[in-house]
Amino acid sequence: MLEFNITAVDPGSRARRGTITTSHGTIQTPAFMAVGTRATVTGLTPQDLRDVGAQVVLGNTYHLLLRPGPELFRRVGGIHNFMGWHGPVLTDSGGYQIFSLPRDRTIHENGAHFRSYIDQRKHLLSPEKSIEMQTAIGSDIMMVLDVCVDSTSDEATTRAAMDRTHRWALRSLAARTNPAQALFAIVQGGVFTGLRRESAGFLTEHAFDGFAIGGLAVGDTRAEREGITHYCAELLPAHKPRYLMGVGTPPDLLEAMLAGVDLFDCVLPTHLAWQGTAFTSTGRVRVTRGVTATADVPLDASCGCSTCAQFSRAYLHHLFKCSEPLGPRLLCIHNLHHYHALMSQARAAIAAGGYAAWAHDKLEAIDRHEHSDKRLGTQ
Repeated sequence: MLEFNITAVDPGSRARRGTITTSHGTIQTPAFMAVGTRATVTGLTPQDLRDVGAQVVLGNTYHLLLRPGPELFRRVGGIHNFMGWHGPVLTDSGGYQIFSLPRDRTIHENGAHFRSYIDQRKHLLSPEKSIEMQTAIGSDIMMVLDVCVDSTSDEATTRAAMDRTHRWALRSLAARTNPAQALFAIVQGGVFTGLRRESAGFLTEHAFDGFAIGGLAVGDTRAEREGITHYCAELLPAHKPRYLMGVGTPPDLLEAMLAGVDLFDCVLPTHLAWQGTAFTSTGRVRVTRGVTATADVPLDASCGCSTCAQFSRAYLHHLFKCSEPLGPRLLCIHNLHHYHALMSQARAAIAAGGYAAWAHDKLEAIDRHEHSDKRLGTQ
């Protein structure tokens, strides 16, 4: 079973530092999880992940169910052996991917029926099937199957999805067979505070190992997202980990840590890297812009990653213009290093008792620098 310990709480906010101990290692929290959808963080090796400071990788149950499937994971002894990453792994349940396929799936009480994008075969993803697949994967932390709806949905639609999420959560809990794999429930309820309170109240009555805040960054505004995150985090038990799902710009992380959230994941640092965008201490930089073609300076002079130590913005621009795969790989290394360095600094600020002031300064700096330096290619 998962063990969670809080080692420091910021006196000026609800931010907390702690440890999550799993059978594949200890996670220092707050922590950002590198998204390894198909048992790979695109373009990076396990050694790359260790070098940038990654502690835990997130895998995607929906995609891994379709390819390579549960039998391979059972044969090789799970995802850790398969991908060569021997640190902690969290798997999502596949609920968001089902939400993202409105034309190719139908959802009933039993589960979600959908067609594979690989071979068009029909599949059923039920709470039990999701847990069976996550058990085969062998992740350290599993997620219950939930029903995700757009944040702009009306209250009746949102309630129906929340109620089904609760029933599916209990079915997921009953389906768990390996007590060494932790299981997190997911609080739903859209932007309706009454539903969020009801969801948290229901789920925290049951023996889940941690709780996630789901259903955000799907149509809500930044203000709504921050408000719901703060509201939900306060409703969740202090002695169990809190996970904000799929939300992850640096300001999102800083705000959510103020609320006492412990775990994060988002595809942004890798997804934007493949589009040529880097996160830096002076705002986002698009290396594909013409002004970077002659910029013989590091991507971020204050960054300690291997990309910034060895290569210029001009070289990165050249790689992208030539469609060389090394370009996205180098930006992925930088972006994930940037995110993990931010989390490391946050943990230090919490331990020192000054997170609230530090986060305020960081947020101001991001707002001040974003869009500021056109000469060197900032968006």
